[in-house]
Amino acid sequence: MLFAERKFAPHWFETGTPRFLLETLLRRRVGPVELERMVATEELVSRFDVGDIAPEALLFQTGYLTIVGKQEEVEGSPVYRLGYPNREVRQSLNGTLLSHLTRDGEQTGKRTRLLRLLRARDFEGLGKLFHAFYAGIPHQWYTNNEIASYEGYYAAVFYAYFASLGLTVSVEDSTSRGRLDMALRFGGAVYLFEFKVVEQAGPGAALAQLKDRGYADKYRGSGEPIHLVGVEFSSETRNIAAFEVESPPS
Repeated sequence: MLFAERKFAPHWFETGTPRFLLETLLRRRVGPVELERMVATEELVSRFDVGDIAPEALLFQTGYLTIVGKQEEVEGSPVYRLGYPNREVRQSLNGTLLSHLTRDGEQTGKRTRLLRLLRARDFEGLGKLFHAFYAGIPHQWYTNNEIASYEGYYAAVFYAYFASLGLTVSVEDSTSRGRLDMALRFGGAVYLFEFKVVEQAGPGAALAQLKDRGYADKYRGSGEPIHLVGVEFSSETRNIAAFEVESPPS
């Protein structure tokens, strides 16, 4: 395809992604965030039984994840960290999962607006864009699909939106005082995100945690401007209840 059309594009992904892979991930509640932190034993990644296969083995055997490192051994057996083999797979798989998670196949315009708002650092516009995005998820998706009920669904959709653009995103980034939900580096700036469900944590908890735990300290050495973004979701309205931004001095 590359030589026939003479342009770079996710040809392998477009021609080789089986529907059963996506359906298996959604049925087993494996969202975009979980794909970033998968680990597997040697026995697991070498087993392939379509009728009863773990998501880690399925993704490894089909080439969507590969071994990126080795962790501690468990009872003498190595444990491997899995990750995307390249940017194409990471971007395309997240985009496809996003469409399935939200039943939204028309994302091109929204992605273009997201990039434009990020470049302009228009935080008010970003809040409105994501509010409209969640408002557009059909009501029946919450009642007819189990994955909409698992904890972290809203944050997973939020993350997949950025990852599907090929942006540099990291999840659950460890610091000396805890783990940050999501970090984004884009356009010479650092964006630190914390997600909360307002009915559980209370109003203002997301931004307060970002500040109280000093998550920005880890990134100050880069000299880039840092923006703290507290995103609160409401399980009642099924949308963003608050989108608060604070930019501490570098």
